[in-house]
Amino acid sequence: MRFLISARPFVACGTLALLAACSSKTDEKGGKDAKKNSGPALVDVLVARPSAVTDSIEANGAVVANDYVELHPEVSGRLTFLQVNEGRRVSKGSVIARINDADLQATLQKTRALLQVSRLSQDRLEKLLKIQGVNQADYDLAVSQVRSNEADAAYTQAMLAKTVIRAPFTGVLGLRQVSPGAYVTPATIIATLQADTKLKVDFTLPEANGGVVHLGAVVTVQLAGNPPRRYPATVLAQESQLNQTTRNLTVRAQLPAGAQASPGAFAKVSVSTGAARRSVLLPTNAIMPGDKSDQVVLIKNGKATLQNVRTGDRKDDQIAVVSGLAAGDSVVTNGVLFTQPGKPVKVRKATAQK
Repeated sequence: MRFLISARPFVACGTLALLAACSSKTDEKGGKDAKKNSGPALVDVLVARPSAVTDSIEANGAVVANDYVELHPEVSGRLTFLQVNEGRRVSKGSVIARINDADLQATLQKTRALLQVSRLSQDRLEKLLKIQGVNQADYDLAVSQVRSNEADAAYTQAMLAKTVIRAPFTGVLGLRQVSPGAYVTPATIIATLQADTKLKVDFTLPEANGGVVHLGAVVTVQLAGNPPRRYPATVLAQESQLNQTTRNLTVRAQLPAGAQASPGAFAKVSVSTGAARRSVLLPTNAIMPGDKSDQVVLIKNGKATLQNVRTGDRKDDQIAVVSGLAAGDSVVTNGVLFTQPGKPVKVRKATAQK
């Protein structure tokens, strides 16, 4: 008699042994990794020290030139001369363009000829009037004719002056909008001119904060750059009424001489409210935004602890914490994401706030 022995139980036993061995190696490796990663997180801390921080309001604005104008011709005609040095500075009174004035020149010559004849006629009648050789009415008519011709000549000269476009003030020319020989009208823009020696900033404040600025107040203007440029600006004036659509108040401030900015550039304006309160200035990366309140990580007894705080004004890479921190609290400023509440931490660098 032959006995058939199934090989399946042995295969199963081999598989279980292999899985057990693999599981043992995995547990051993996991245990080593866990042991390796179970060390305290390395962090940098800042020892909080509350100080008096003045509250401020941030507003958006734009740099504007002290003077700005679009150069339009006052009469229609063809350009016979055009000199627009794009981006160059021109002096007040410099000739920018000329319009064909041949017809006006001819009219002026005709008027001057008539004026000369009328003056001669007036002189003759004046002599005759003295000897009563002519009546007063004829003489008065001659005087009226002289004055009429003089007015016509003055009008033509005024029209001739309008054919010359001059720079109304010293400034920098913009891009040329027409070419020589073009037919232009008073609606045509030849170029723009702006005075960049004195720059101003226009910014808007909400209706509720309109009372924090006054004539002569100094605000801080930040312009884009690497690094950003900051200038003090003096408030010159404010709009007499609120914008009826936005309910905002427009304020104008004067930048100091030498400020490097281009008209139209975006400006961030910081306006001090004059109120000061004790706050702790922290780097923005130390704050963890939350749904209900912001949080920071404190080090207490060598372990990480979450603390709810209330933040205030933000300035560049710093933010003011107005409540939730006390003097001497150790706030984690670097390595916040590697900390866990209740877990030990290791302080790599501690800085005392000035």
